[in-house]
Amino acid sequence: MGDIGMQDIIILDGGMGTELQARGLAPGERPELFGMEHPEVIEEVHRNYIAAGSRVIYSNTFGANGHKLIGTGKTVAEVIGANVAIARHAAENSGVPGVRVALDIGPIGELVEPLGTLSFEDAYELFREMVTAGEAAGADLVIFETLTDLYEVKAAVLAAKEHTKLPIWVTMTFEQNGRTFLGAAVPSVAVTLDALGVAALGVNCSLGPVELLPIVAQMMEWTDLPIIVKPNAGLPDPRTGAYEMTAEEFGTEMAEFARRGAVIMGGCCGTNPDFIRALTAAIASGAEDRPKRKKRKGVASPGCVAEYGKLNVIGERINPTGKKRLQQALLEEDMGYIKKLAISQQEAGANVLDINVGAQGVDEEAIIPRVVKAVQSVVDLPLQIDSANPKVIEAALRVTNGRVIINSVSGERARMDEIFPLAKHYGAAVLGLALDEAGLPQTAAERVAIAERIIEEAERYGLDREDIIIDCLTLTVSAQQEQAMETLRAVREVHDRLGLHCALGVSNISFGLPARVHMTENFLIQAMHVGLDFPIVNPNTKEIMDAVVSYRAVSGEDVDCAAYITRFAPEQAEMRRRKELGLTGDTGVDAAVQTAVEQAGDVDPLMDAIMCGLSDDAERITRKLLTEMAPMDIIQEKVIPALDIVGDRYEKEIIFLPQLINAANAATAGLELIKVKLAEAGQGVSKGKIILATVEGDIHDIGKNIVKVVLENYGYQIIDLGRDVPVTRIVEVAIEKKVGLIGLSALMTTTVTAMKRTIEALREAGHDCQTVVGGAVLTEDYAREIGADYYAGDARSIVEIARRVLDEQEG
Repeated sequence: MGDIGMQDIIILDGGMGTELQARGLAPGERPELFGMEHPEVIEEVHRNYIAAGSRVIYSNTFGANGHKLIGTGKTVAEVIGANVAIARHAAENSGVPGVRVALDIGPIGELVEPLGTLSFEDAYELFREMVTAGEAAGADLVIFETLTDLYEVKAAVLAAKEHTKLPIWVTMTFEQNGRTFLGAAVPSVAVTLDALGVAALGVNCSLGPVELLPIVAQMMEWTDLPIIVKPNAGLPDPRTGAYEMTAEEFGTEMAEFARRGAVIMGGCCGTNPDFIRALTAAIASGAEDRPKRKKRKGVASPGCVAEYGKLNVIGERINPTGKKRLQQALLEEDMGYIKKLAISQQEAGANVLDINVGAQGVDEEAIIPRVVKAVQSVVDLPLQIDSANPKVIEAALRVTNGRVIINSVSGERARMDEIFPLAKHYGAAVLGLALDEAGLPQTAAERVAIAERIIEEAERYGLDREDIIIDCLTLTVSAQQEQAMETLRAVREVHDRLGLHCALGVSNISFGLPARVHMTENFLIQAMHVGLDFPIVNPNTKEIMDAVVSYRAVSGEDVDCAAYITRFAPEQAEMRRRKELGLTGDTGVDAAVQTAVEQAGDVDPLMDAIMCGLSDDAERITRKLLTEMAPMDIIQEKVIPALDIVGDRYEKEIIFLPQLINAANAATAGLELIKVKLAEAGQGVSKGKIILATVEGDIHDIGKNIVKVVLENYGYQIIDLGRDVPVTRIVEVAIEKKVGLIGLSALMTTTVTAMKRTIEALREAGHDCQTVVGGAVLTEDYAREIGADYYAGDARSIVEIARRVLDEQEG
């Protein structure tokens, strides 16, 4: 199944939930348990899809993980075993040869750290339990679908790779802005999953074929793996729960994906056997006209893509060599300091961050996962893992949430045999040093020969040539002057003749010399012009980044010199200002640096900590501020303005949900101290009470939980009633607690009617409150139609609603 030809078309099945609801599945009832009790119903659905043309059917196991099954009295093995057996029986007795059963696995239902409380290791174990049960029950492959978090996907894929022989397919769900709910961009998804070794990847749910077409088209640019497309039947009407497309329209639109090269297609929410029948008919011919695809290559991570072939700055500062403060931070496990190093390098323009934790007295294998997680909690850059110890490298690779570079492998046979299997298993790129058992080569020709050997060995292990970066070695010019030009000659040869990417630890060139920055900058410029595209530098050195920005403009990478102008126009304006004022002295670099220092001084430390998601700093700064300011003044003058700035950036899509959550968590760290101080004074922080509840029949609550975190940080008291909450329960608590604002959430079209019933019940009870509704399937028009006072499209918008409602009530 992992060897799908590009001229083949594989038809999947359609929606399961709506089919089961039509056959008696009650709102809020778990489909997996329903299937165990009514196997004949599930088998009928499977048989109908097979008759319509499906050749891969999904088992009724989407939510059968250990987390969601708590309290049901059923084990994962029991639930998965029973439902896979039903699908297996349907396939084998359908009369259609070659029908395969996919073990269907959805998200766990909890956010994985650092956004949530579920550890990567626990997520891995939950997936391991499911995939081993599915393989034992007879599944032919595993499909991880409807996922939004690349970190969770990695846990799932590794669990399947390491504990089963099942081919692995993955589909993620995207918003119309081309990102997942948690902010992963299409290139990041494609490159990461391709590198992890999945057999096929693509998209499902969330949107219809029309909306998904540009997303799939972009995905095809980044991978040549078989593409899966399983859209909804258009967009749903929340009034009726019905989707907008007919089966014939669906088939027509899906044919366009086939023409563009997609080879695995089916339907998700709102589709049924009629849709699959129409899809099968629409793509029955024309397979020979589908295009061949060739992927682009790249290092990718959520929110950031660094394309190979362009200049990518590797920030070198998280390396303790010669850095006493970082050595101390590693010994004391001071993650706050390490987070600041990561943030400062990203802000300075780094595209990749090097991470090295090799300091005396440090247990590298134990601490590197913590460092990686800390860095990933505040920046979204790809990482380079730098260690001589394969165990340390693997400990880091397991917890990275996107593409990663291993630094370093050399031309030594033993080293290549250690590192290349790790790179293949975890989907990592590799930085290879042009040295071998004989030591440092003295000529460019020797370096190139080692590079060729590294490439030959890498390809033998199944690594792509595009994923190998060669470091031609930078030696100190003060000690080995002739080696500088040998390095540059080697870079040119490796880049031009071998077509490989090149890295250099640029600052090595100037060790032992005065005014090092001038030598380093000059060598960097020369190296970039002969093919250096992964310079390892300190991005916080202004002259170095000035050279990088200038090179990008000269090379054409910086289209219309836009980034160059953005960087240097303010400096030019400062020079003119100084001239007009008659100021003397150096008006170039120093003026710009002074301006930056003055601007940095204007940033409030607590606000900065919150906006950067630095929880430890927020707590420390708040503790000090409580000796200087009134608690409520800290909230009003610092915490809330910081959250407002973050919210504004989120609305403008400058940042995404992970950054919003991190900022809220950092604010929480300070607010906990403030609450204690207010309690000691007999005061409270609450600006009003808000009930949050996922309505009756709906068991999805990730969105509600995110809203809760954000609102609490604005000082509101949240009464969280959980999920699948009966109408009467919401009314009772609203009256008993005298709550002024009720927030209702629903994800499924079949449960939004419970919102209407809840709103009507609140009105009938005569309780003086206002309601706000939200959820993926809702629209503002429908919110008004069911009588809601407000509609919230995201976590940020409900803050403004809360301010309006609760301020009015206080007035």
